[in-house]
Amino acid sequence: MGTESASSSCFPSSSSSSTSTPRWTYEYDVFLSFRGSDTRKKFTSHLYKALDQNGITTFRDDESLDRGAFIKPELLKAIEESKIAVVIFSRDYASSSWCLTELAKVYECMGKKKLIVLPVFHDVDPSDVRKLRGTFEDAFAKHLIDNTENVQTWKDAVTEVAGISGWDLRDEPESTVIHEIIQRINKELDREVPSVSEHLVGMESRVQEMLNFCLGER
Repeated sequence: MGTESASSSCFPSSSSSSTSTPRWTYEYDVFLSFRGSDTRKKFTSHLYKALDQNGITTFRDDESLDRGAFIKPELLKAIEESKIAVVIFSRDYASSSWCLTELAKVYECMGKKKLIVLPVFHDVDPSDVRKLRGTFEDAFAKHLIDNTENVQTWKDAVTEVAGISGWDLRDEPESTVIHEIIQRINKELDREVPSVSEHLVGMESRVQEMLNFCLGER
């Protein structure tokens, strides 16, 4: 995680003028939104490790599942202070009001500060998520009883974010998906991914020395 403080990213930094393009400041490169009981020890853990190894500053909520009724303000602030949100839709994602509140904030910041959103579909059909079928339909039926005020906002957020082109883990190996996500994030962060040849600095001269040595012995 980043150590330097940053202003709320849903607003332009103070250095931007009324005549220039707004510039945003970010505390995190990536915010991970996921249902802990579904993916914390599986895909999310592997993705977070890969992000960390690639120097991508990532916010991941490590609180236990028993967190009470209200989402912490710092989680919503972390979304505002992130450039990219990776949303991992899983079977029980919509059963968590925490996940849906996070997602509503992600959707809000998509419009306010052009937050880049990358959806991943973990053991769910993207069409079922987008059309609120299956476990998502069941979850929203329960939310209608408990929290009618937020349900439509949550539904809008799910259908819009699930409509973005992403990755279906049913189609590709997990390692392939993680590699593609890292590449996409590096591209969005305007970072070059080192090629294999860049790690072999000086190898060409050493190979030539070896060839000269071998030819000299003939």
